[in-house]
Amino acid sequence: MCGLCGALGGEGHWSTHIEDPEQAHSERRRARAYRITLINRVLKPHRVVIEDFQAASFVLATATGKREIVQELGGVWHQAEQLSGRLIDPLDTAFLQSLG
Repeated sequence: MCGLCGALGGEGHWSTHIEDPEQAHSERRRARAYRITLINRVLKPHRVVIEDFQAASFVLATATGKREIVQELGGVWHQAEQLSGRLIDPLDTAFLQSLG
C-alpha cells in the first residue's frame, strides 16, 4: 500500500468500528489510545513500542531506532516480529501470567 492510501484510510479495521456517528470522533480517539496502551504492554518485553500516527496509522519503533509505519492493527504483530527478530505470541502462557 502506498503512503497516500495509508494516510487516507487507516480506520477501516473491524476493531475501529463505532456505531454512533456523533460520538465517533472522540470515542474513536479514546479507543485508539486505549488499544495502543494495551499493545505496548504486549510489546514491551520485546523492546518494541507503538505510537499513533495522525490517527490514521501506527508507528512501531525499537530501542535501536528502527521505525516502521503500520496501516492498521492487523499488521502490527507481523511488523513487530520483523523489527524485534523474534516471534511475538500475545497468548503465550508465560506472558499472560506476567500480566497478573
